[in-house]
Amino acid sequence: MMSKGCLAANDWICGEYLRTRGQELTDATIQHVGITAAAVGIGLLVALPLAVAARRWRPVAPPLLALTTILYTVPSLAMLALLVPILGISVSVVITALVLYSLTILLRNILAGLEGVPEEVREAARGMGYGPLRLLLTVELPLAVPALMAGVRIATVSTIAMTTVGGIIDFGGLGNLLFSGLDSVFKAQVLTASVLCVALAVLADVLLLGVQRLLTPWTRARAATAVAPHRTRAA
Repeated sequence: MMSKGCLAANDWICGEYLRTRGQELTDATIQHVGITAAAVGIGLLVALPLAVAARRWRPVAPPLLALTTILYTVPSLAMLALLVPILGISVSVVITALVLYSLTILLRNILAGLEGVPEEVREAARGMGYGPLRLLLTVELPLAVPALMAGVRIATVSTIAMTTVGGIIDFGGLGNLLFSGLDSVFKAQVLTASVLCVALAVLADVLLLGVQRLLTPWTRARAATAVAPHRTRAA
């Protein structure tokens, strides 16, 4: 049975901490989700036109991919240090850094999805009178959704993890609790914040997988068609 003095004893698992710090945990979680959603959303808005441009003008692709890869290799602490003089100590610093990190994942996946659209499908659409914009919006992007959503899932999970680094400047959501807990050796706070980060990542991935399945009903139909002959033979 859990001791009533688990806070005083500084236990790793402490129900008293959850009861007394519920609002603090809620606020930190909301901030964490908000920063993650903003970073991934902005990253997607930036990566999508870049991927379309790289697909249309092939010489643009290698420099873009190289630049985003270089940005991804910059250590998170160094990235924050570079951005603080420009943006000041604010949540914008954390979101900007996370957007830059997300670009390499999102750009590569969106570009791979667009390049994976069969050329005969494009030719058929052009033969039906589709212009470049209509072709992109109604043919290429829908067919690129699986690769796009795979990129969004990876970017979201990694962003949830990297958001914690923002705790250094007090804009890290659950990272704020992690850093303050580590500074004070507050075991229950460190463990609880860590578990919540993992739970957020798992929940986000599951929800995005569900969104992907809703956006790509033809993949389920294809899978069902592939399974049917096996069942017939087994019968």
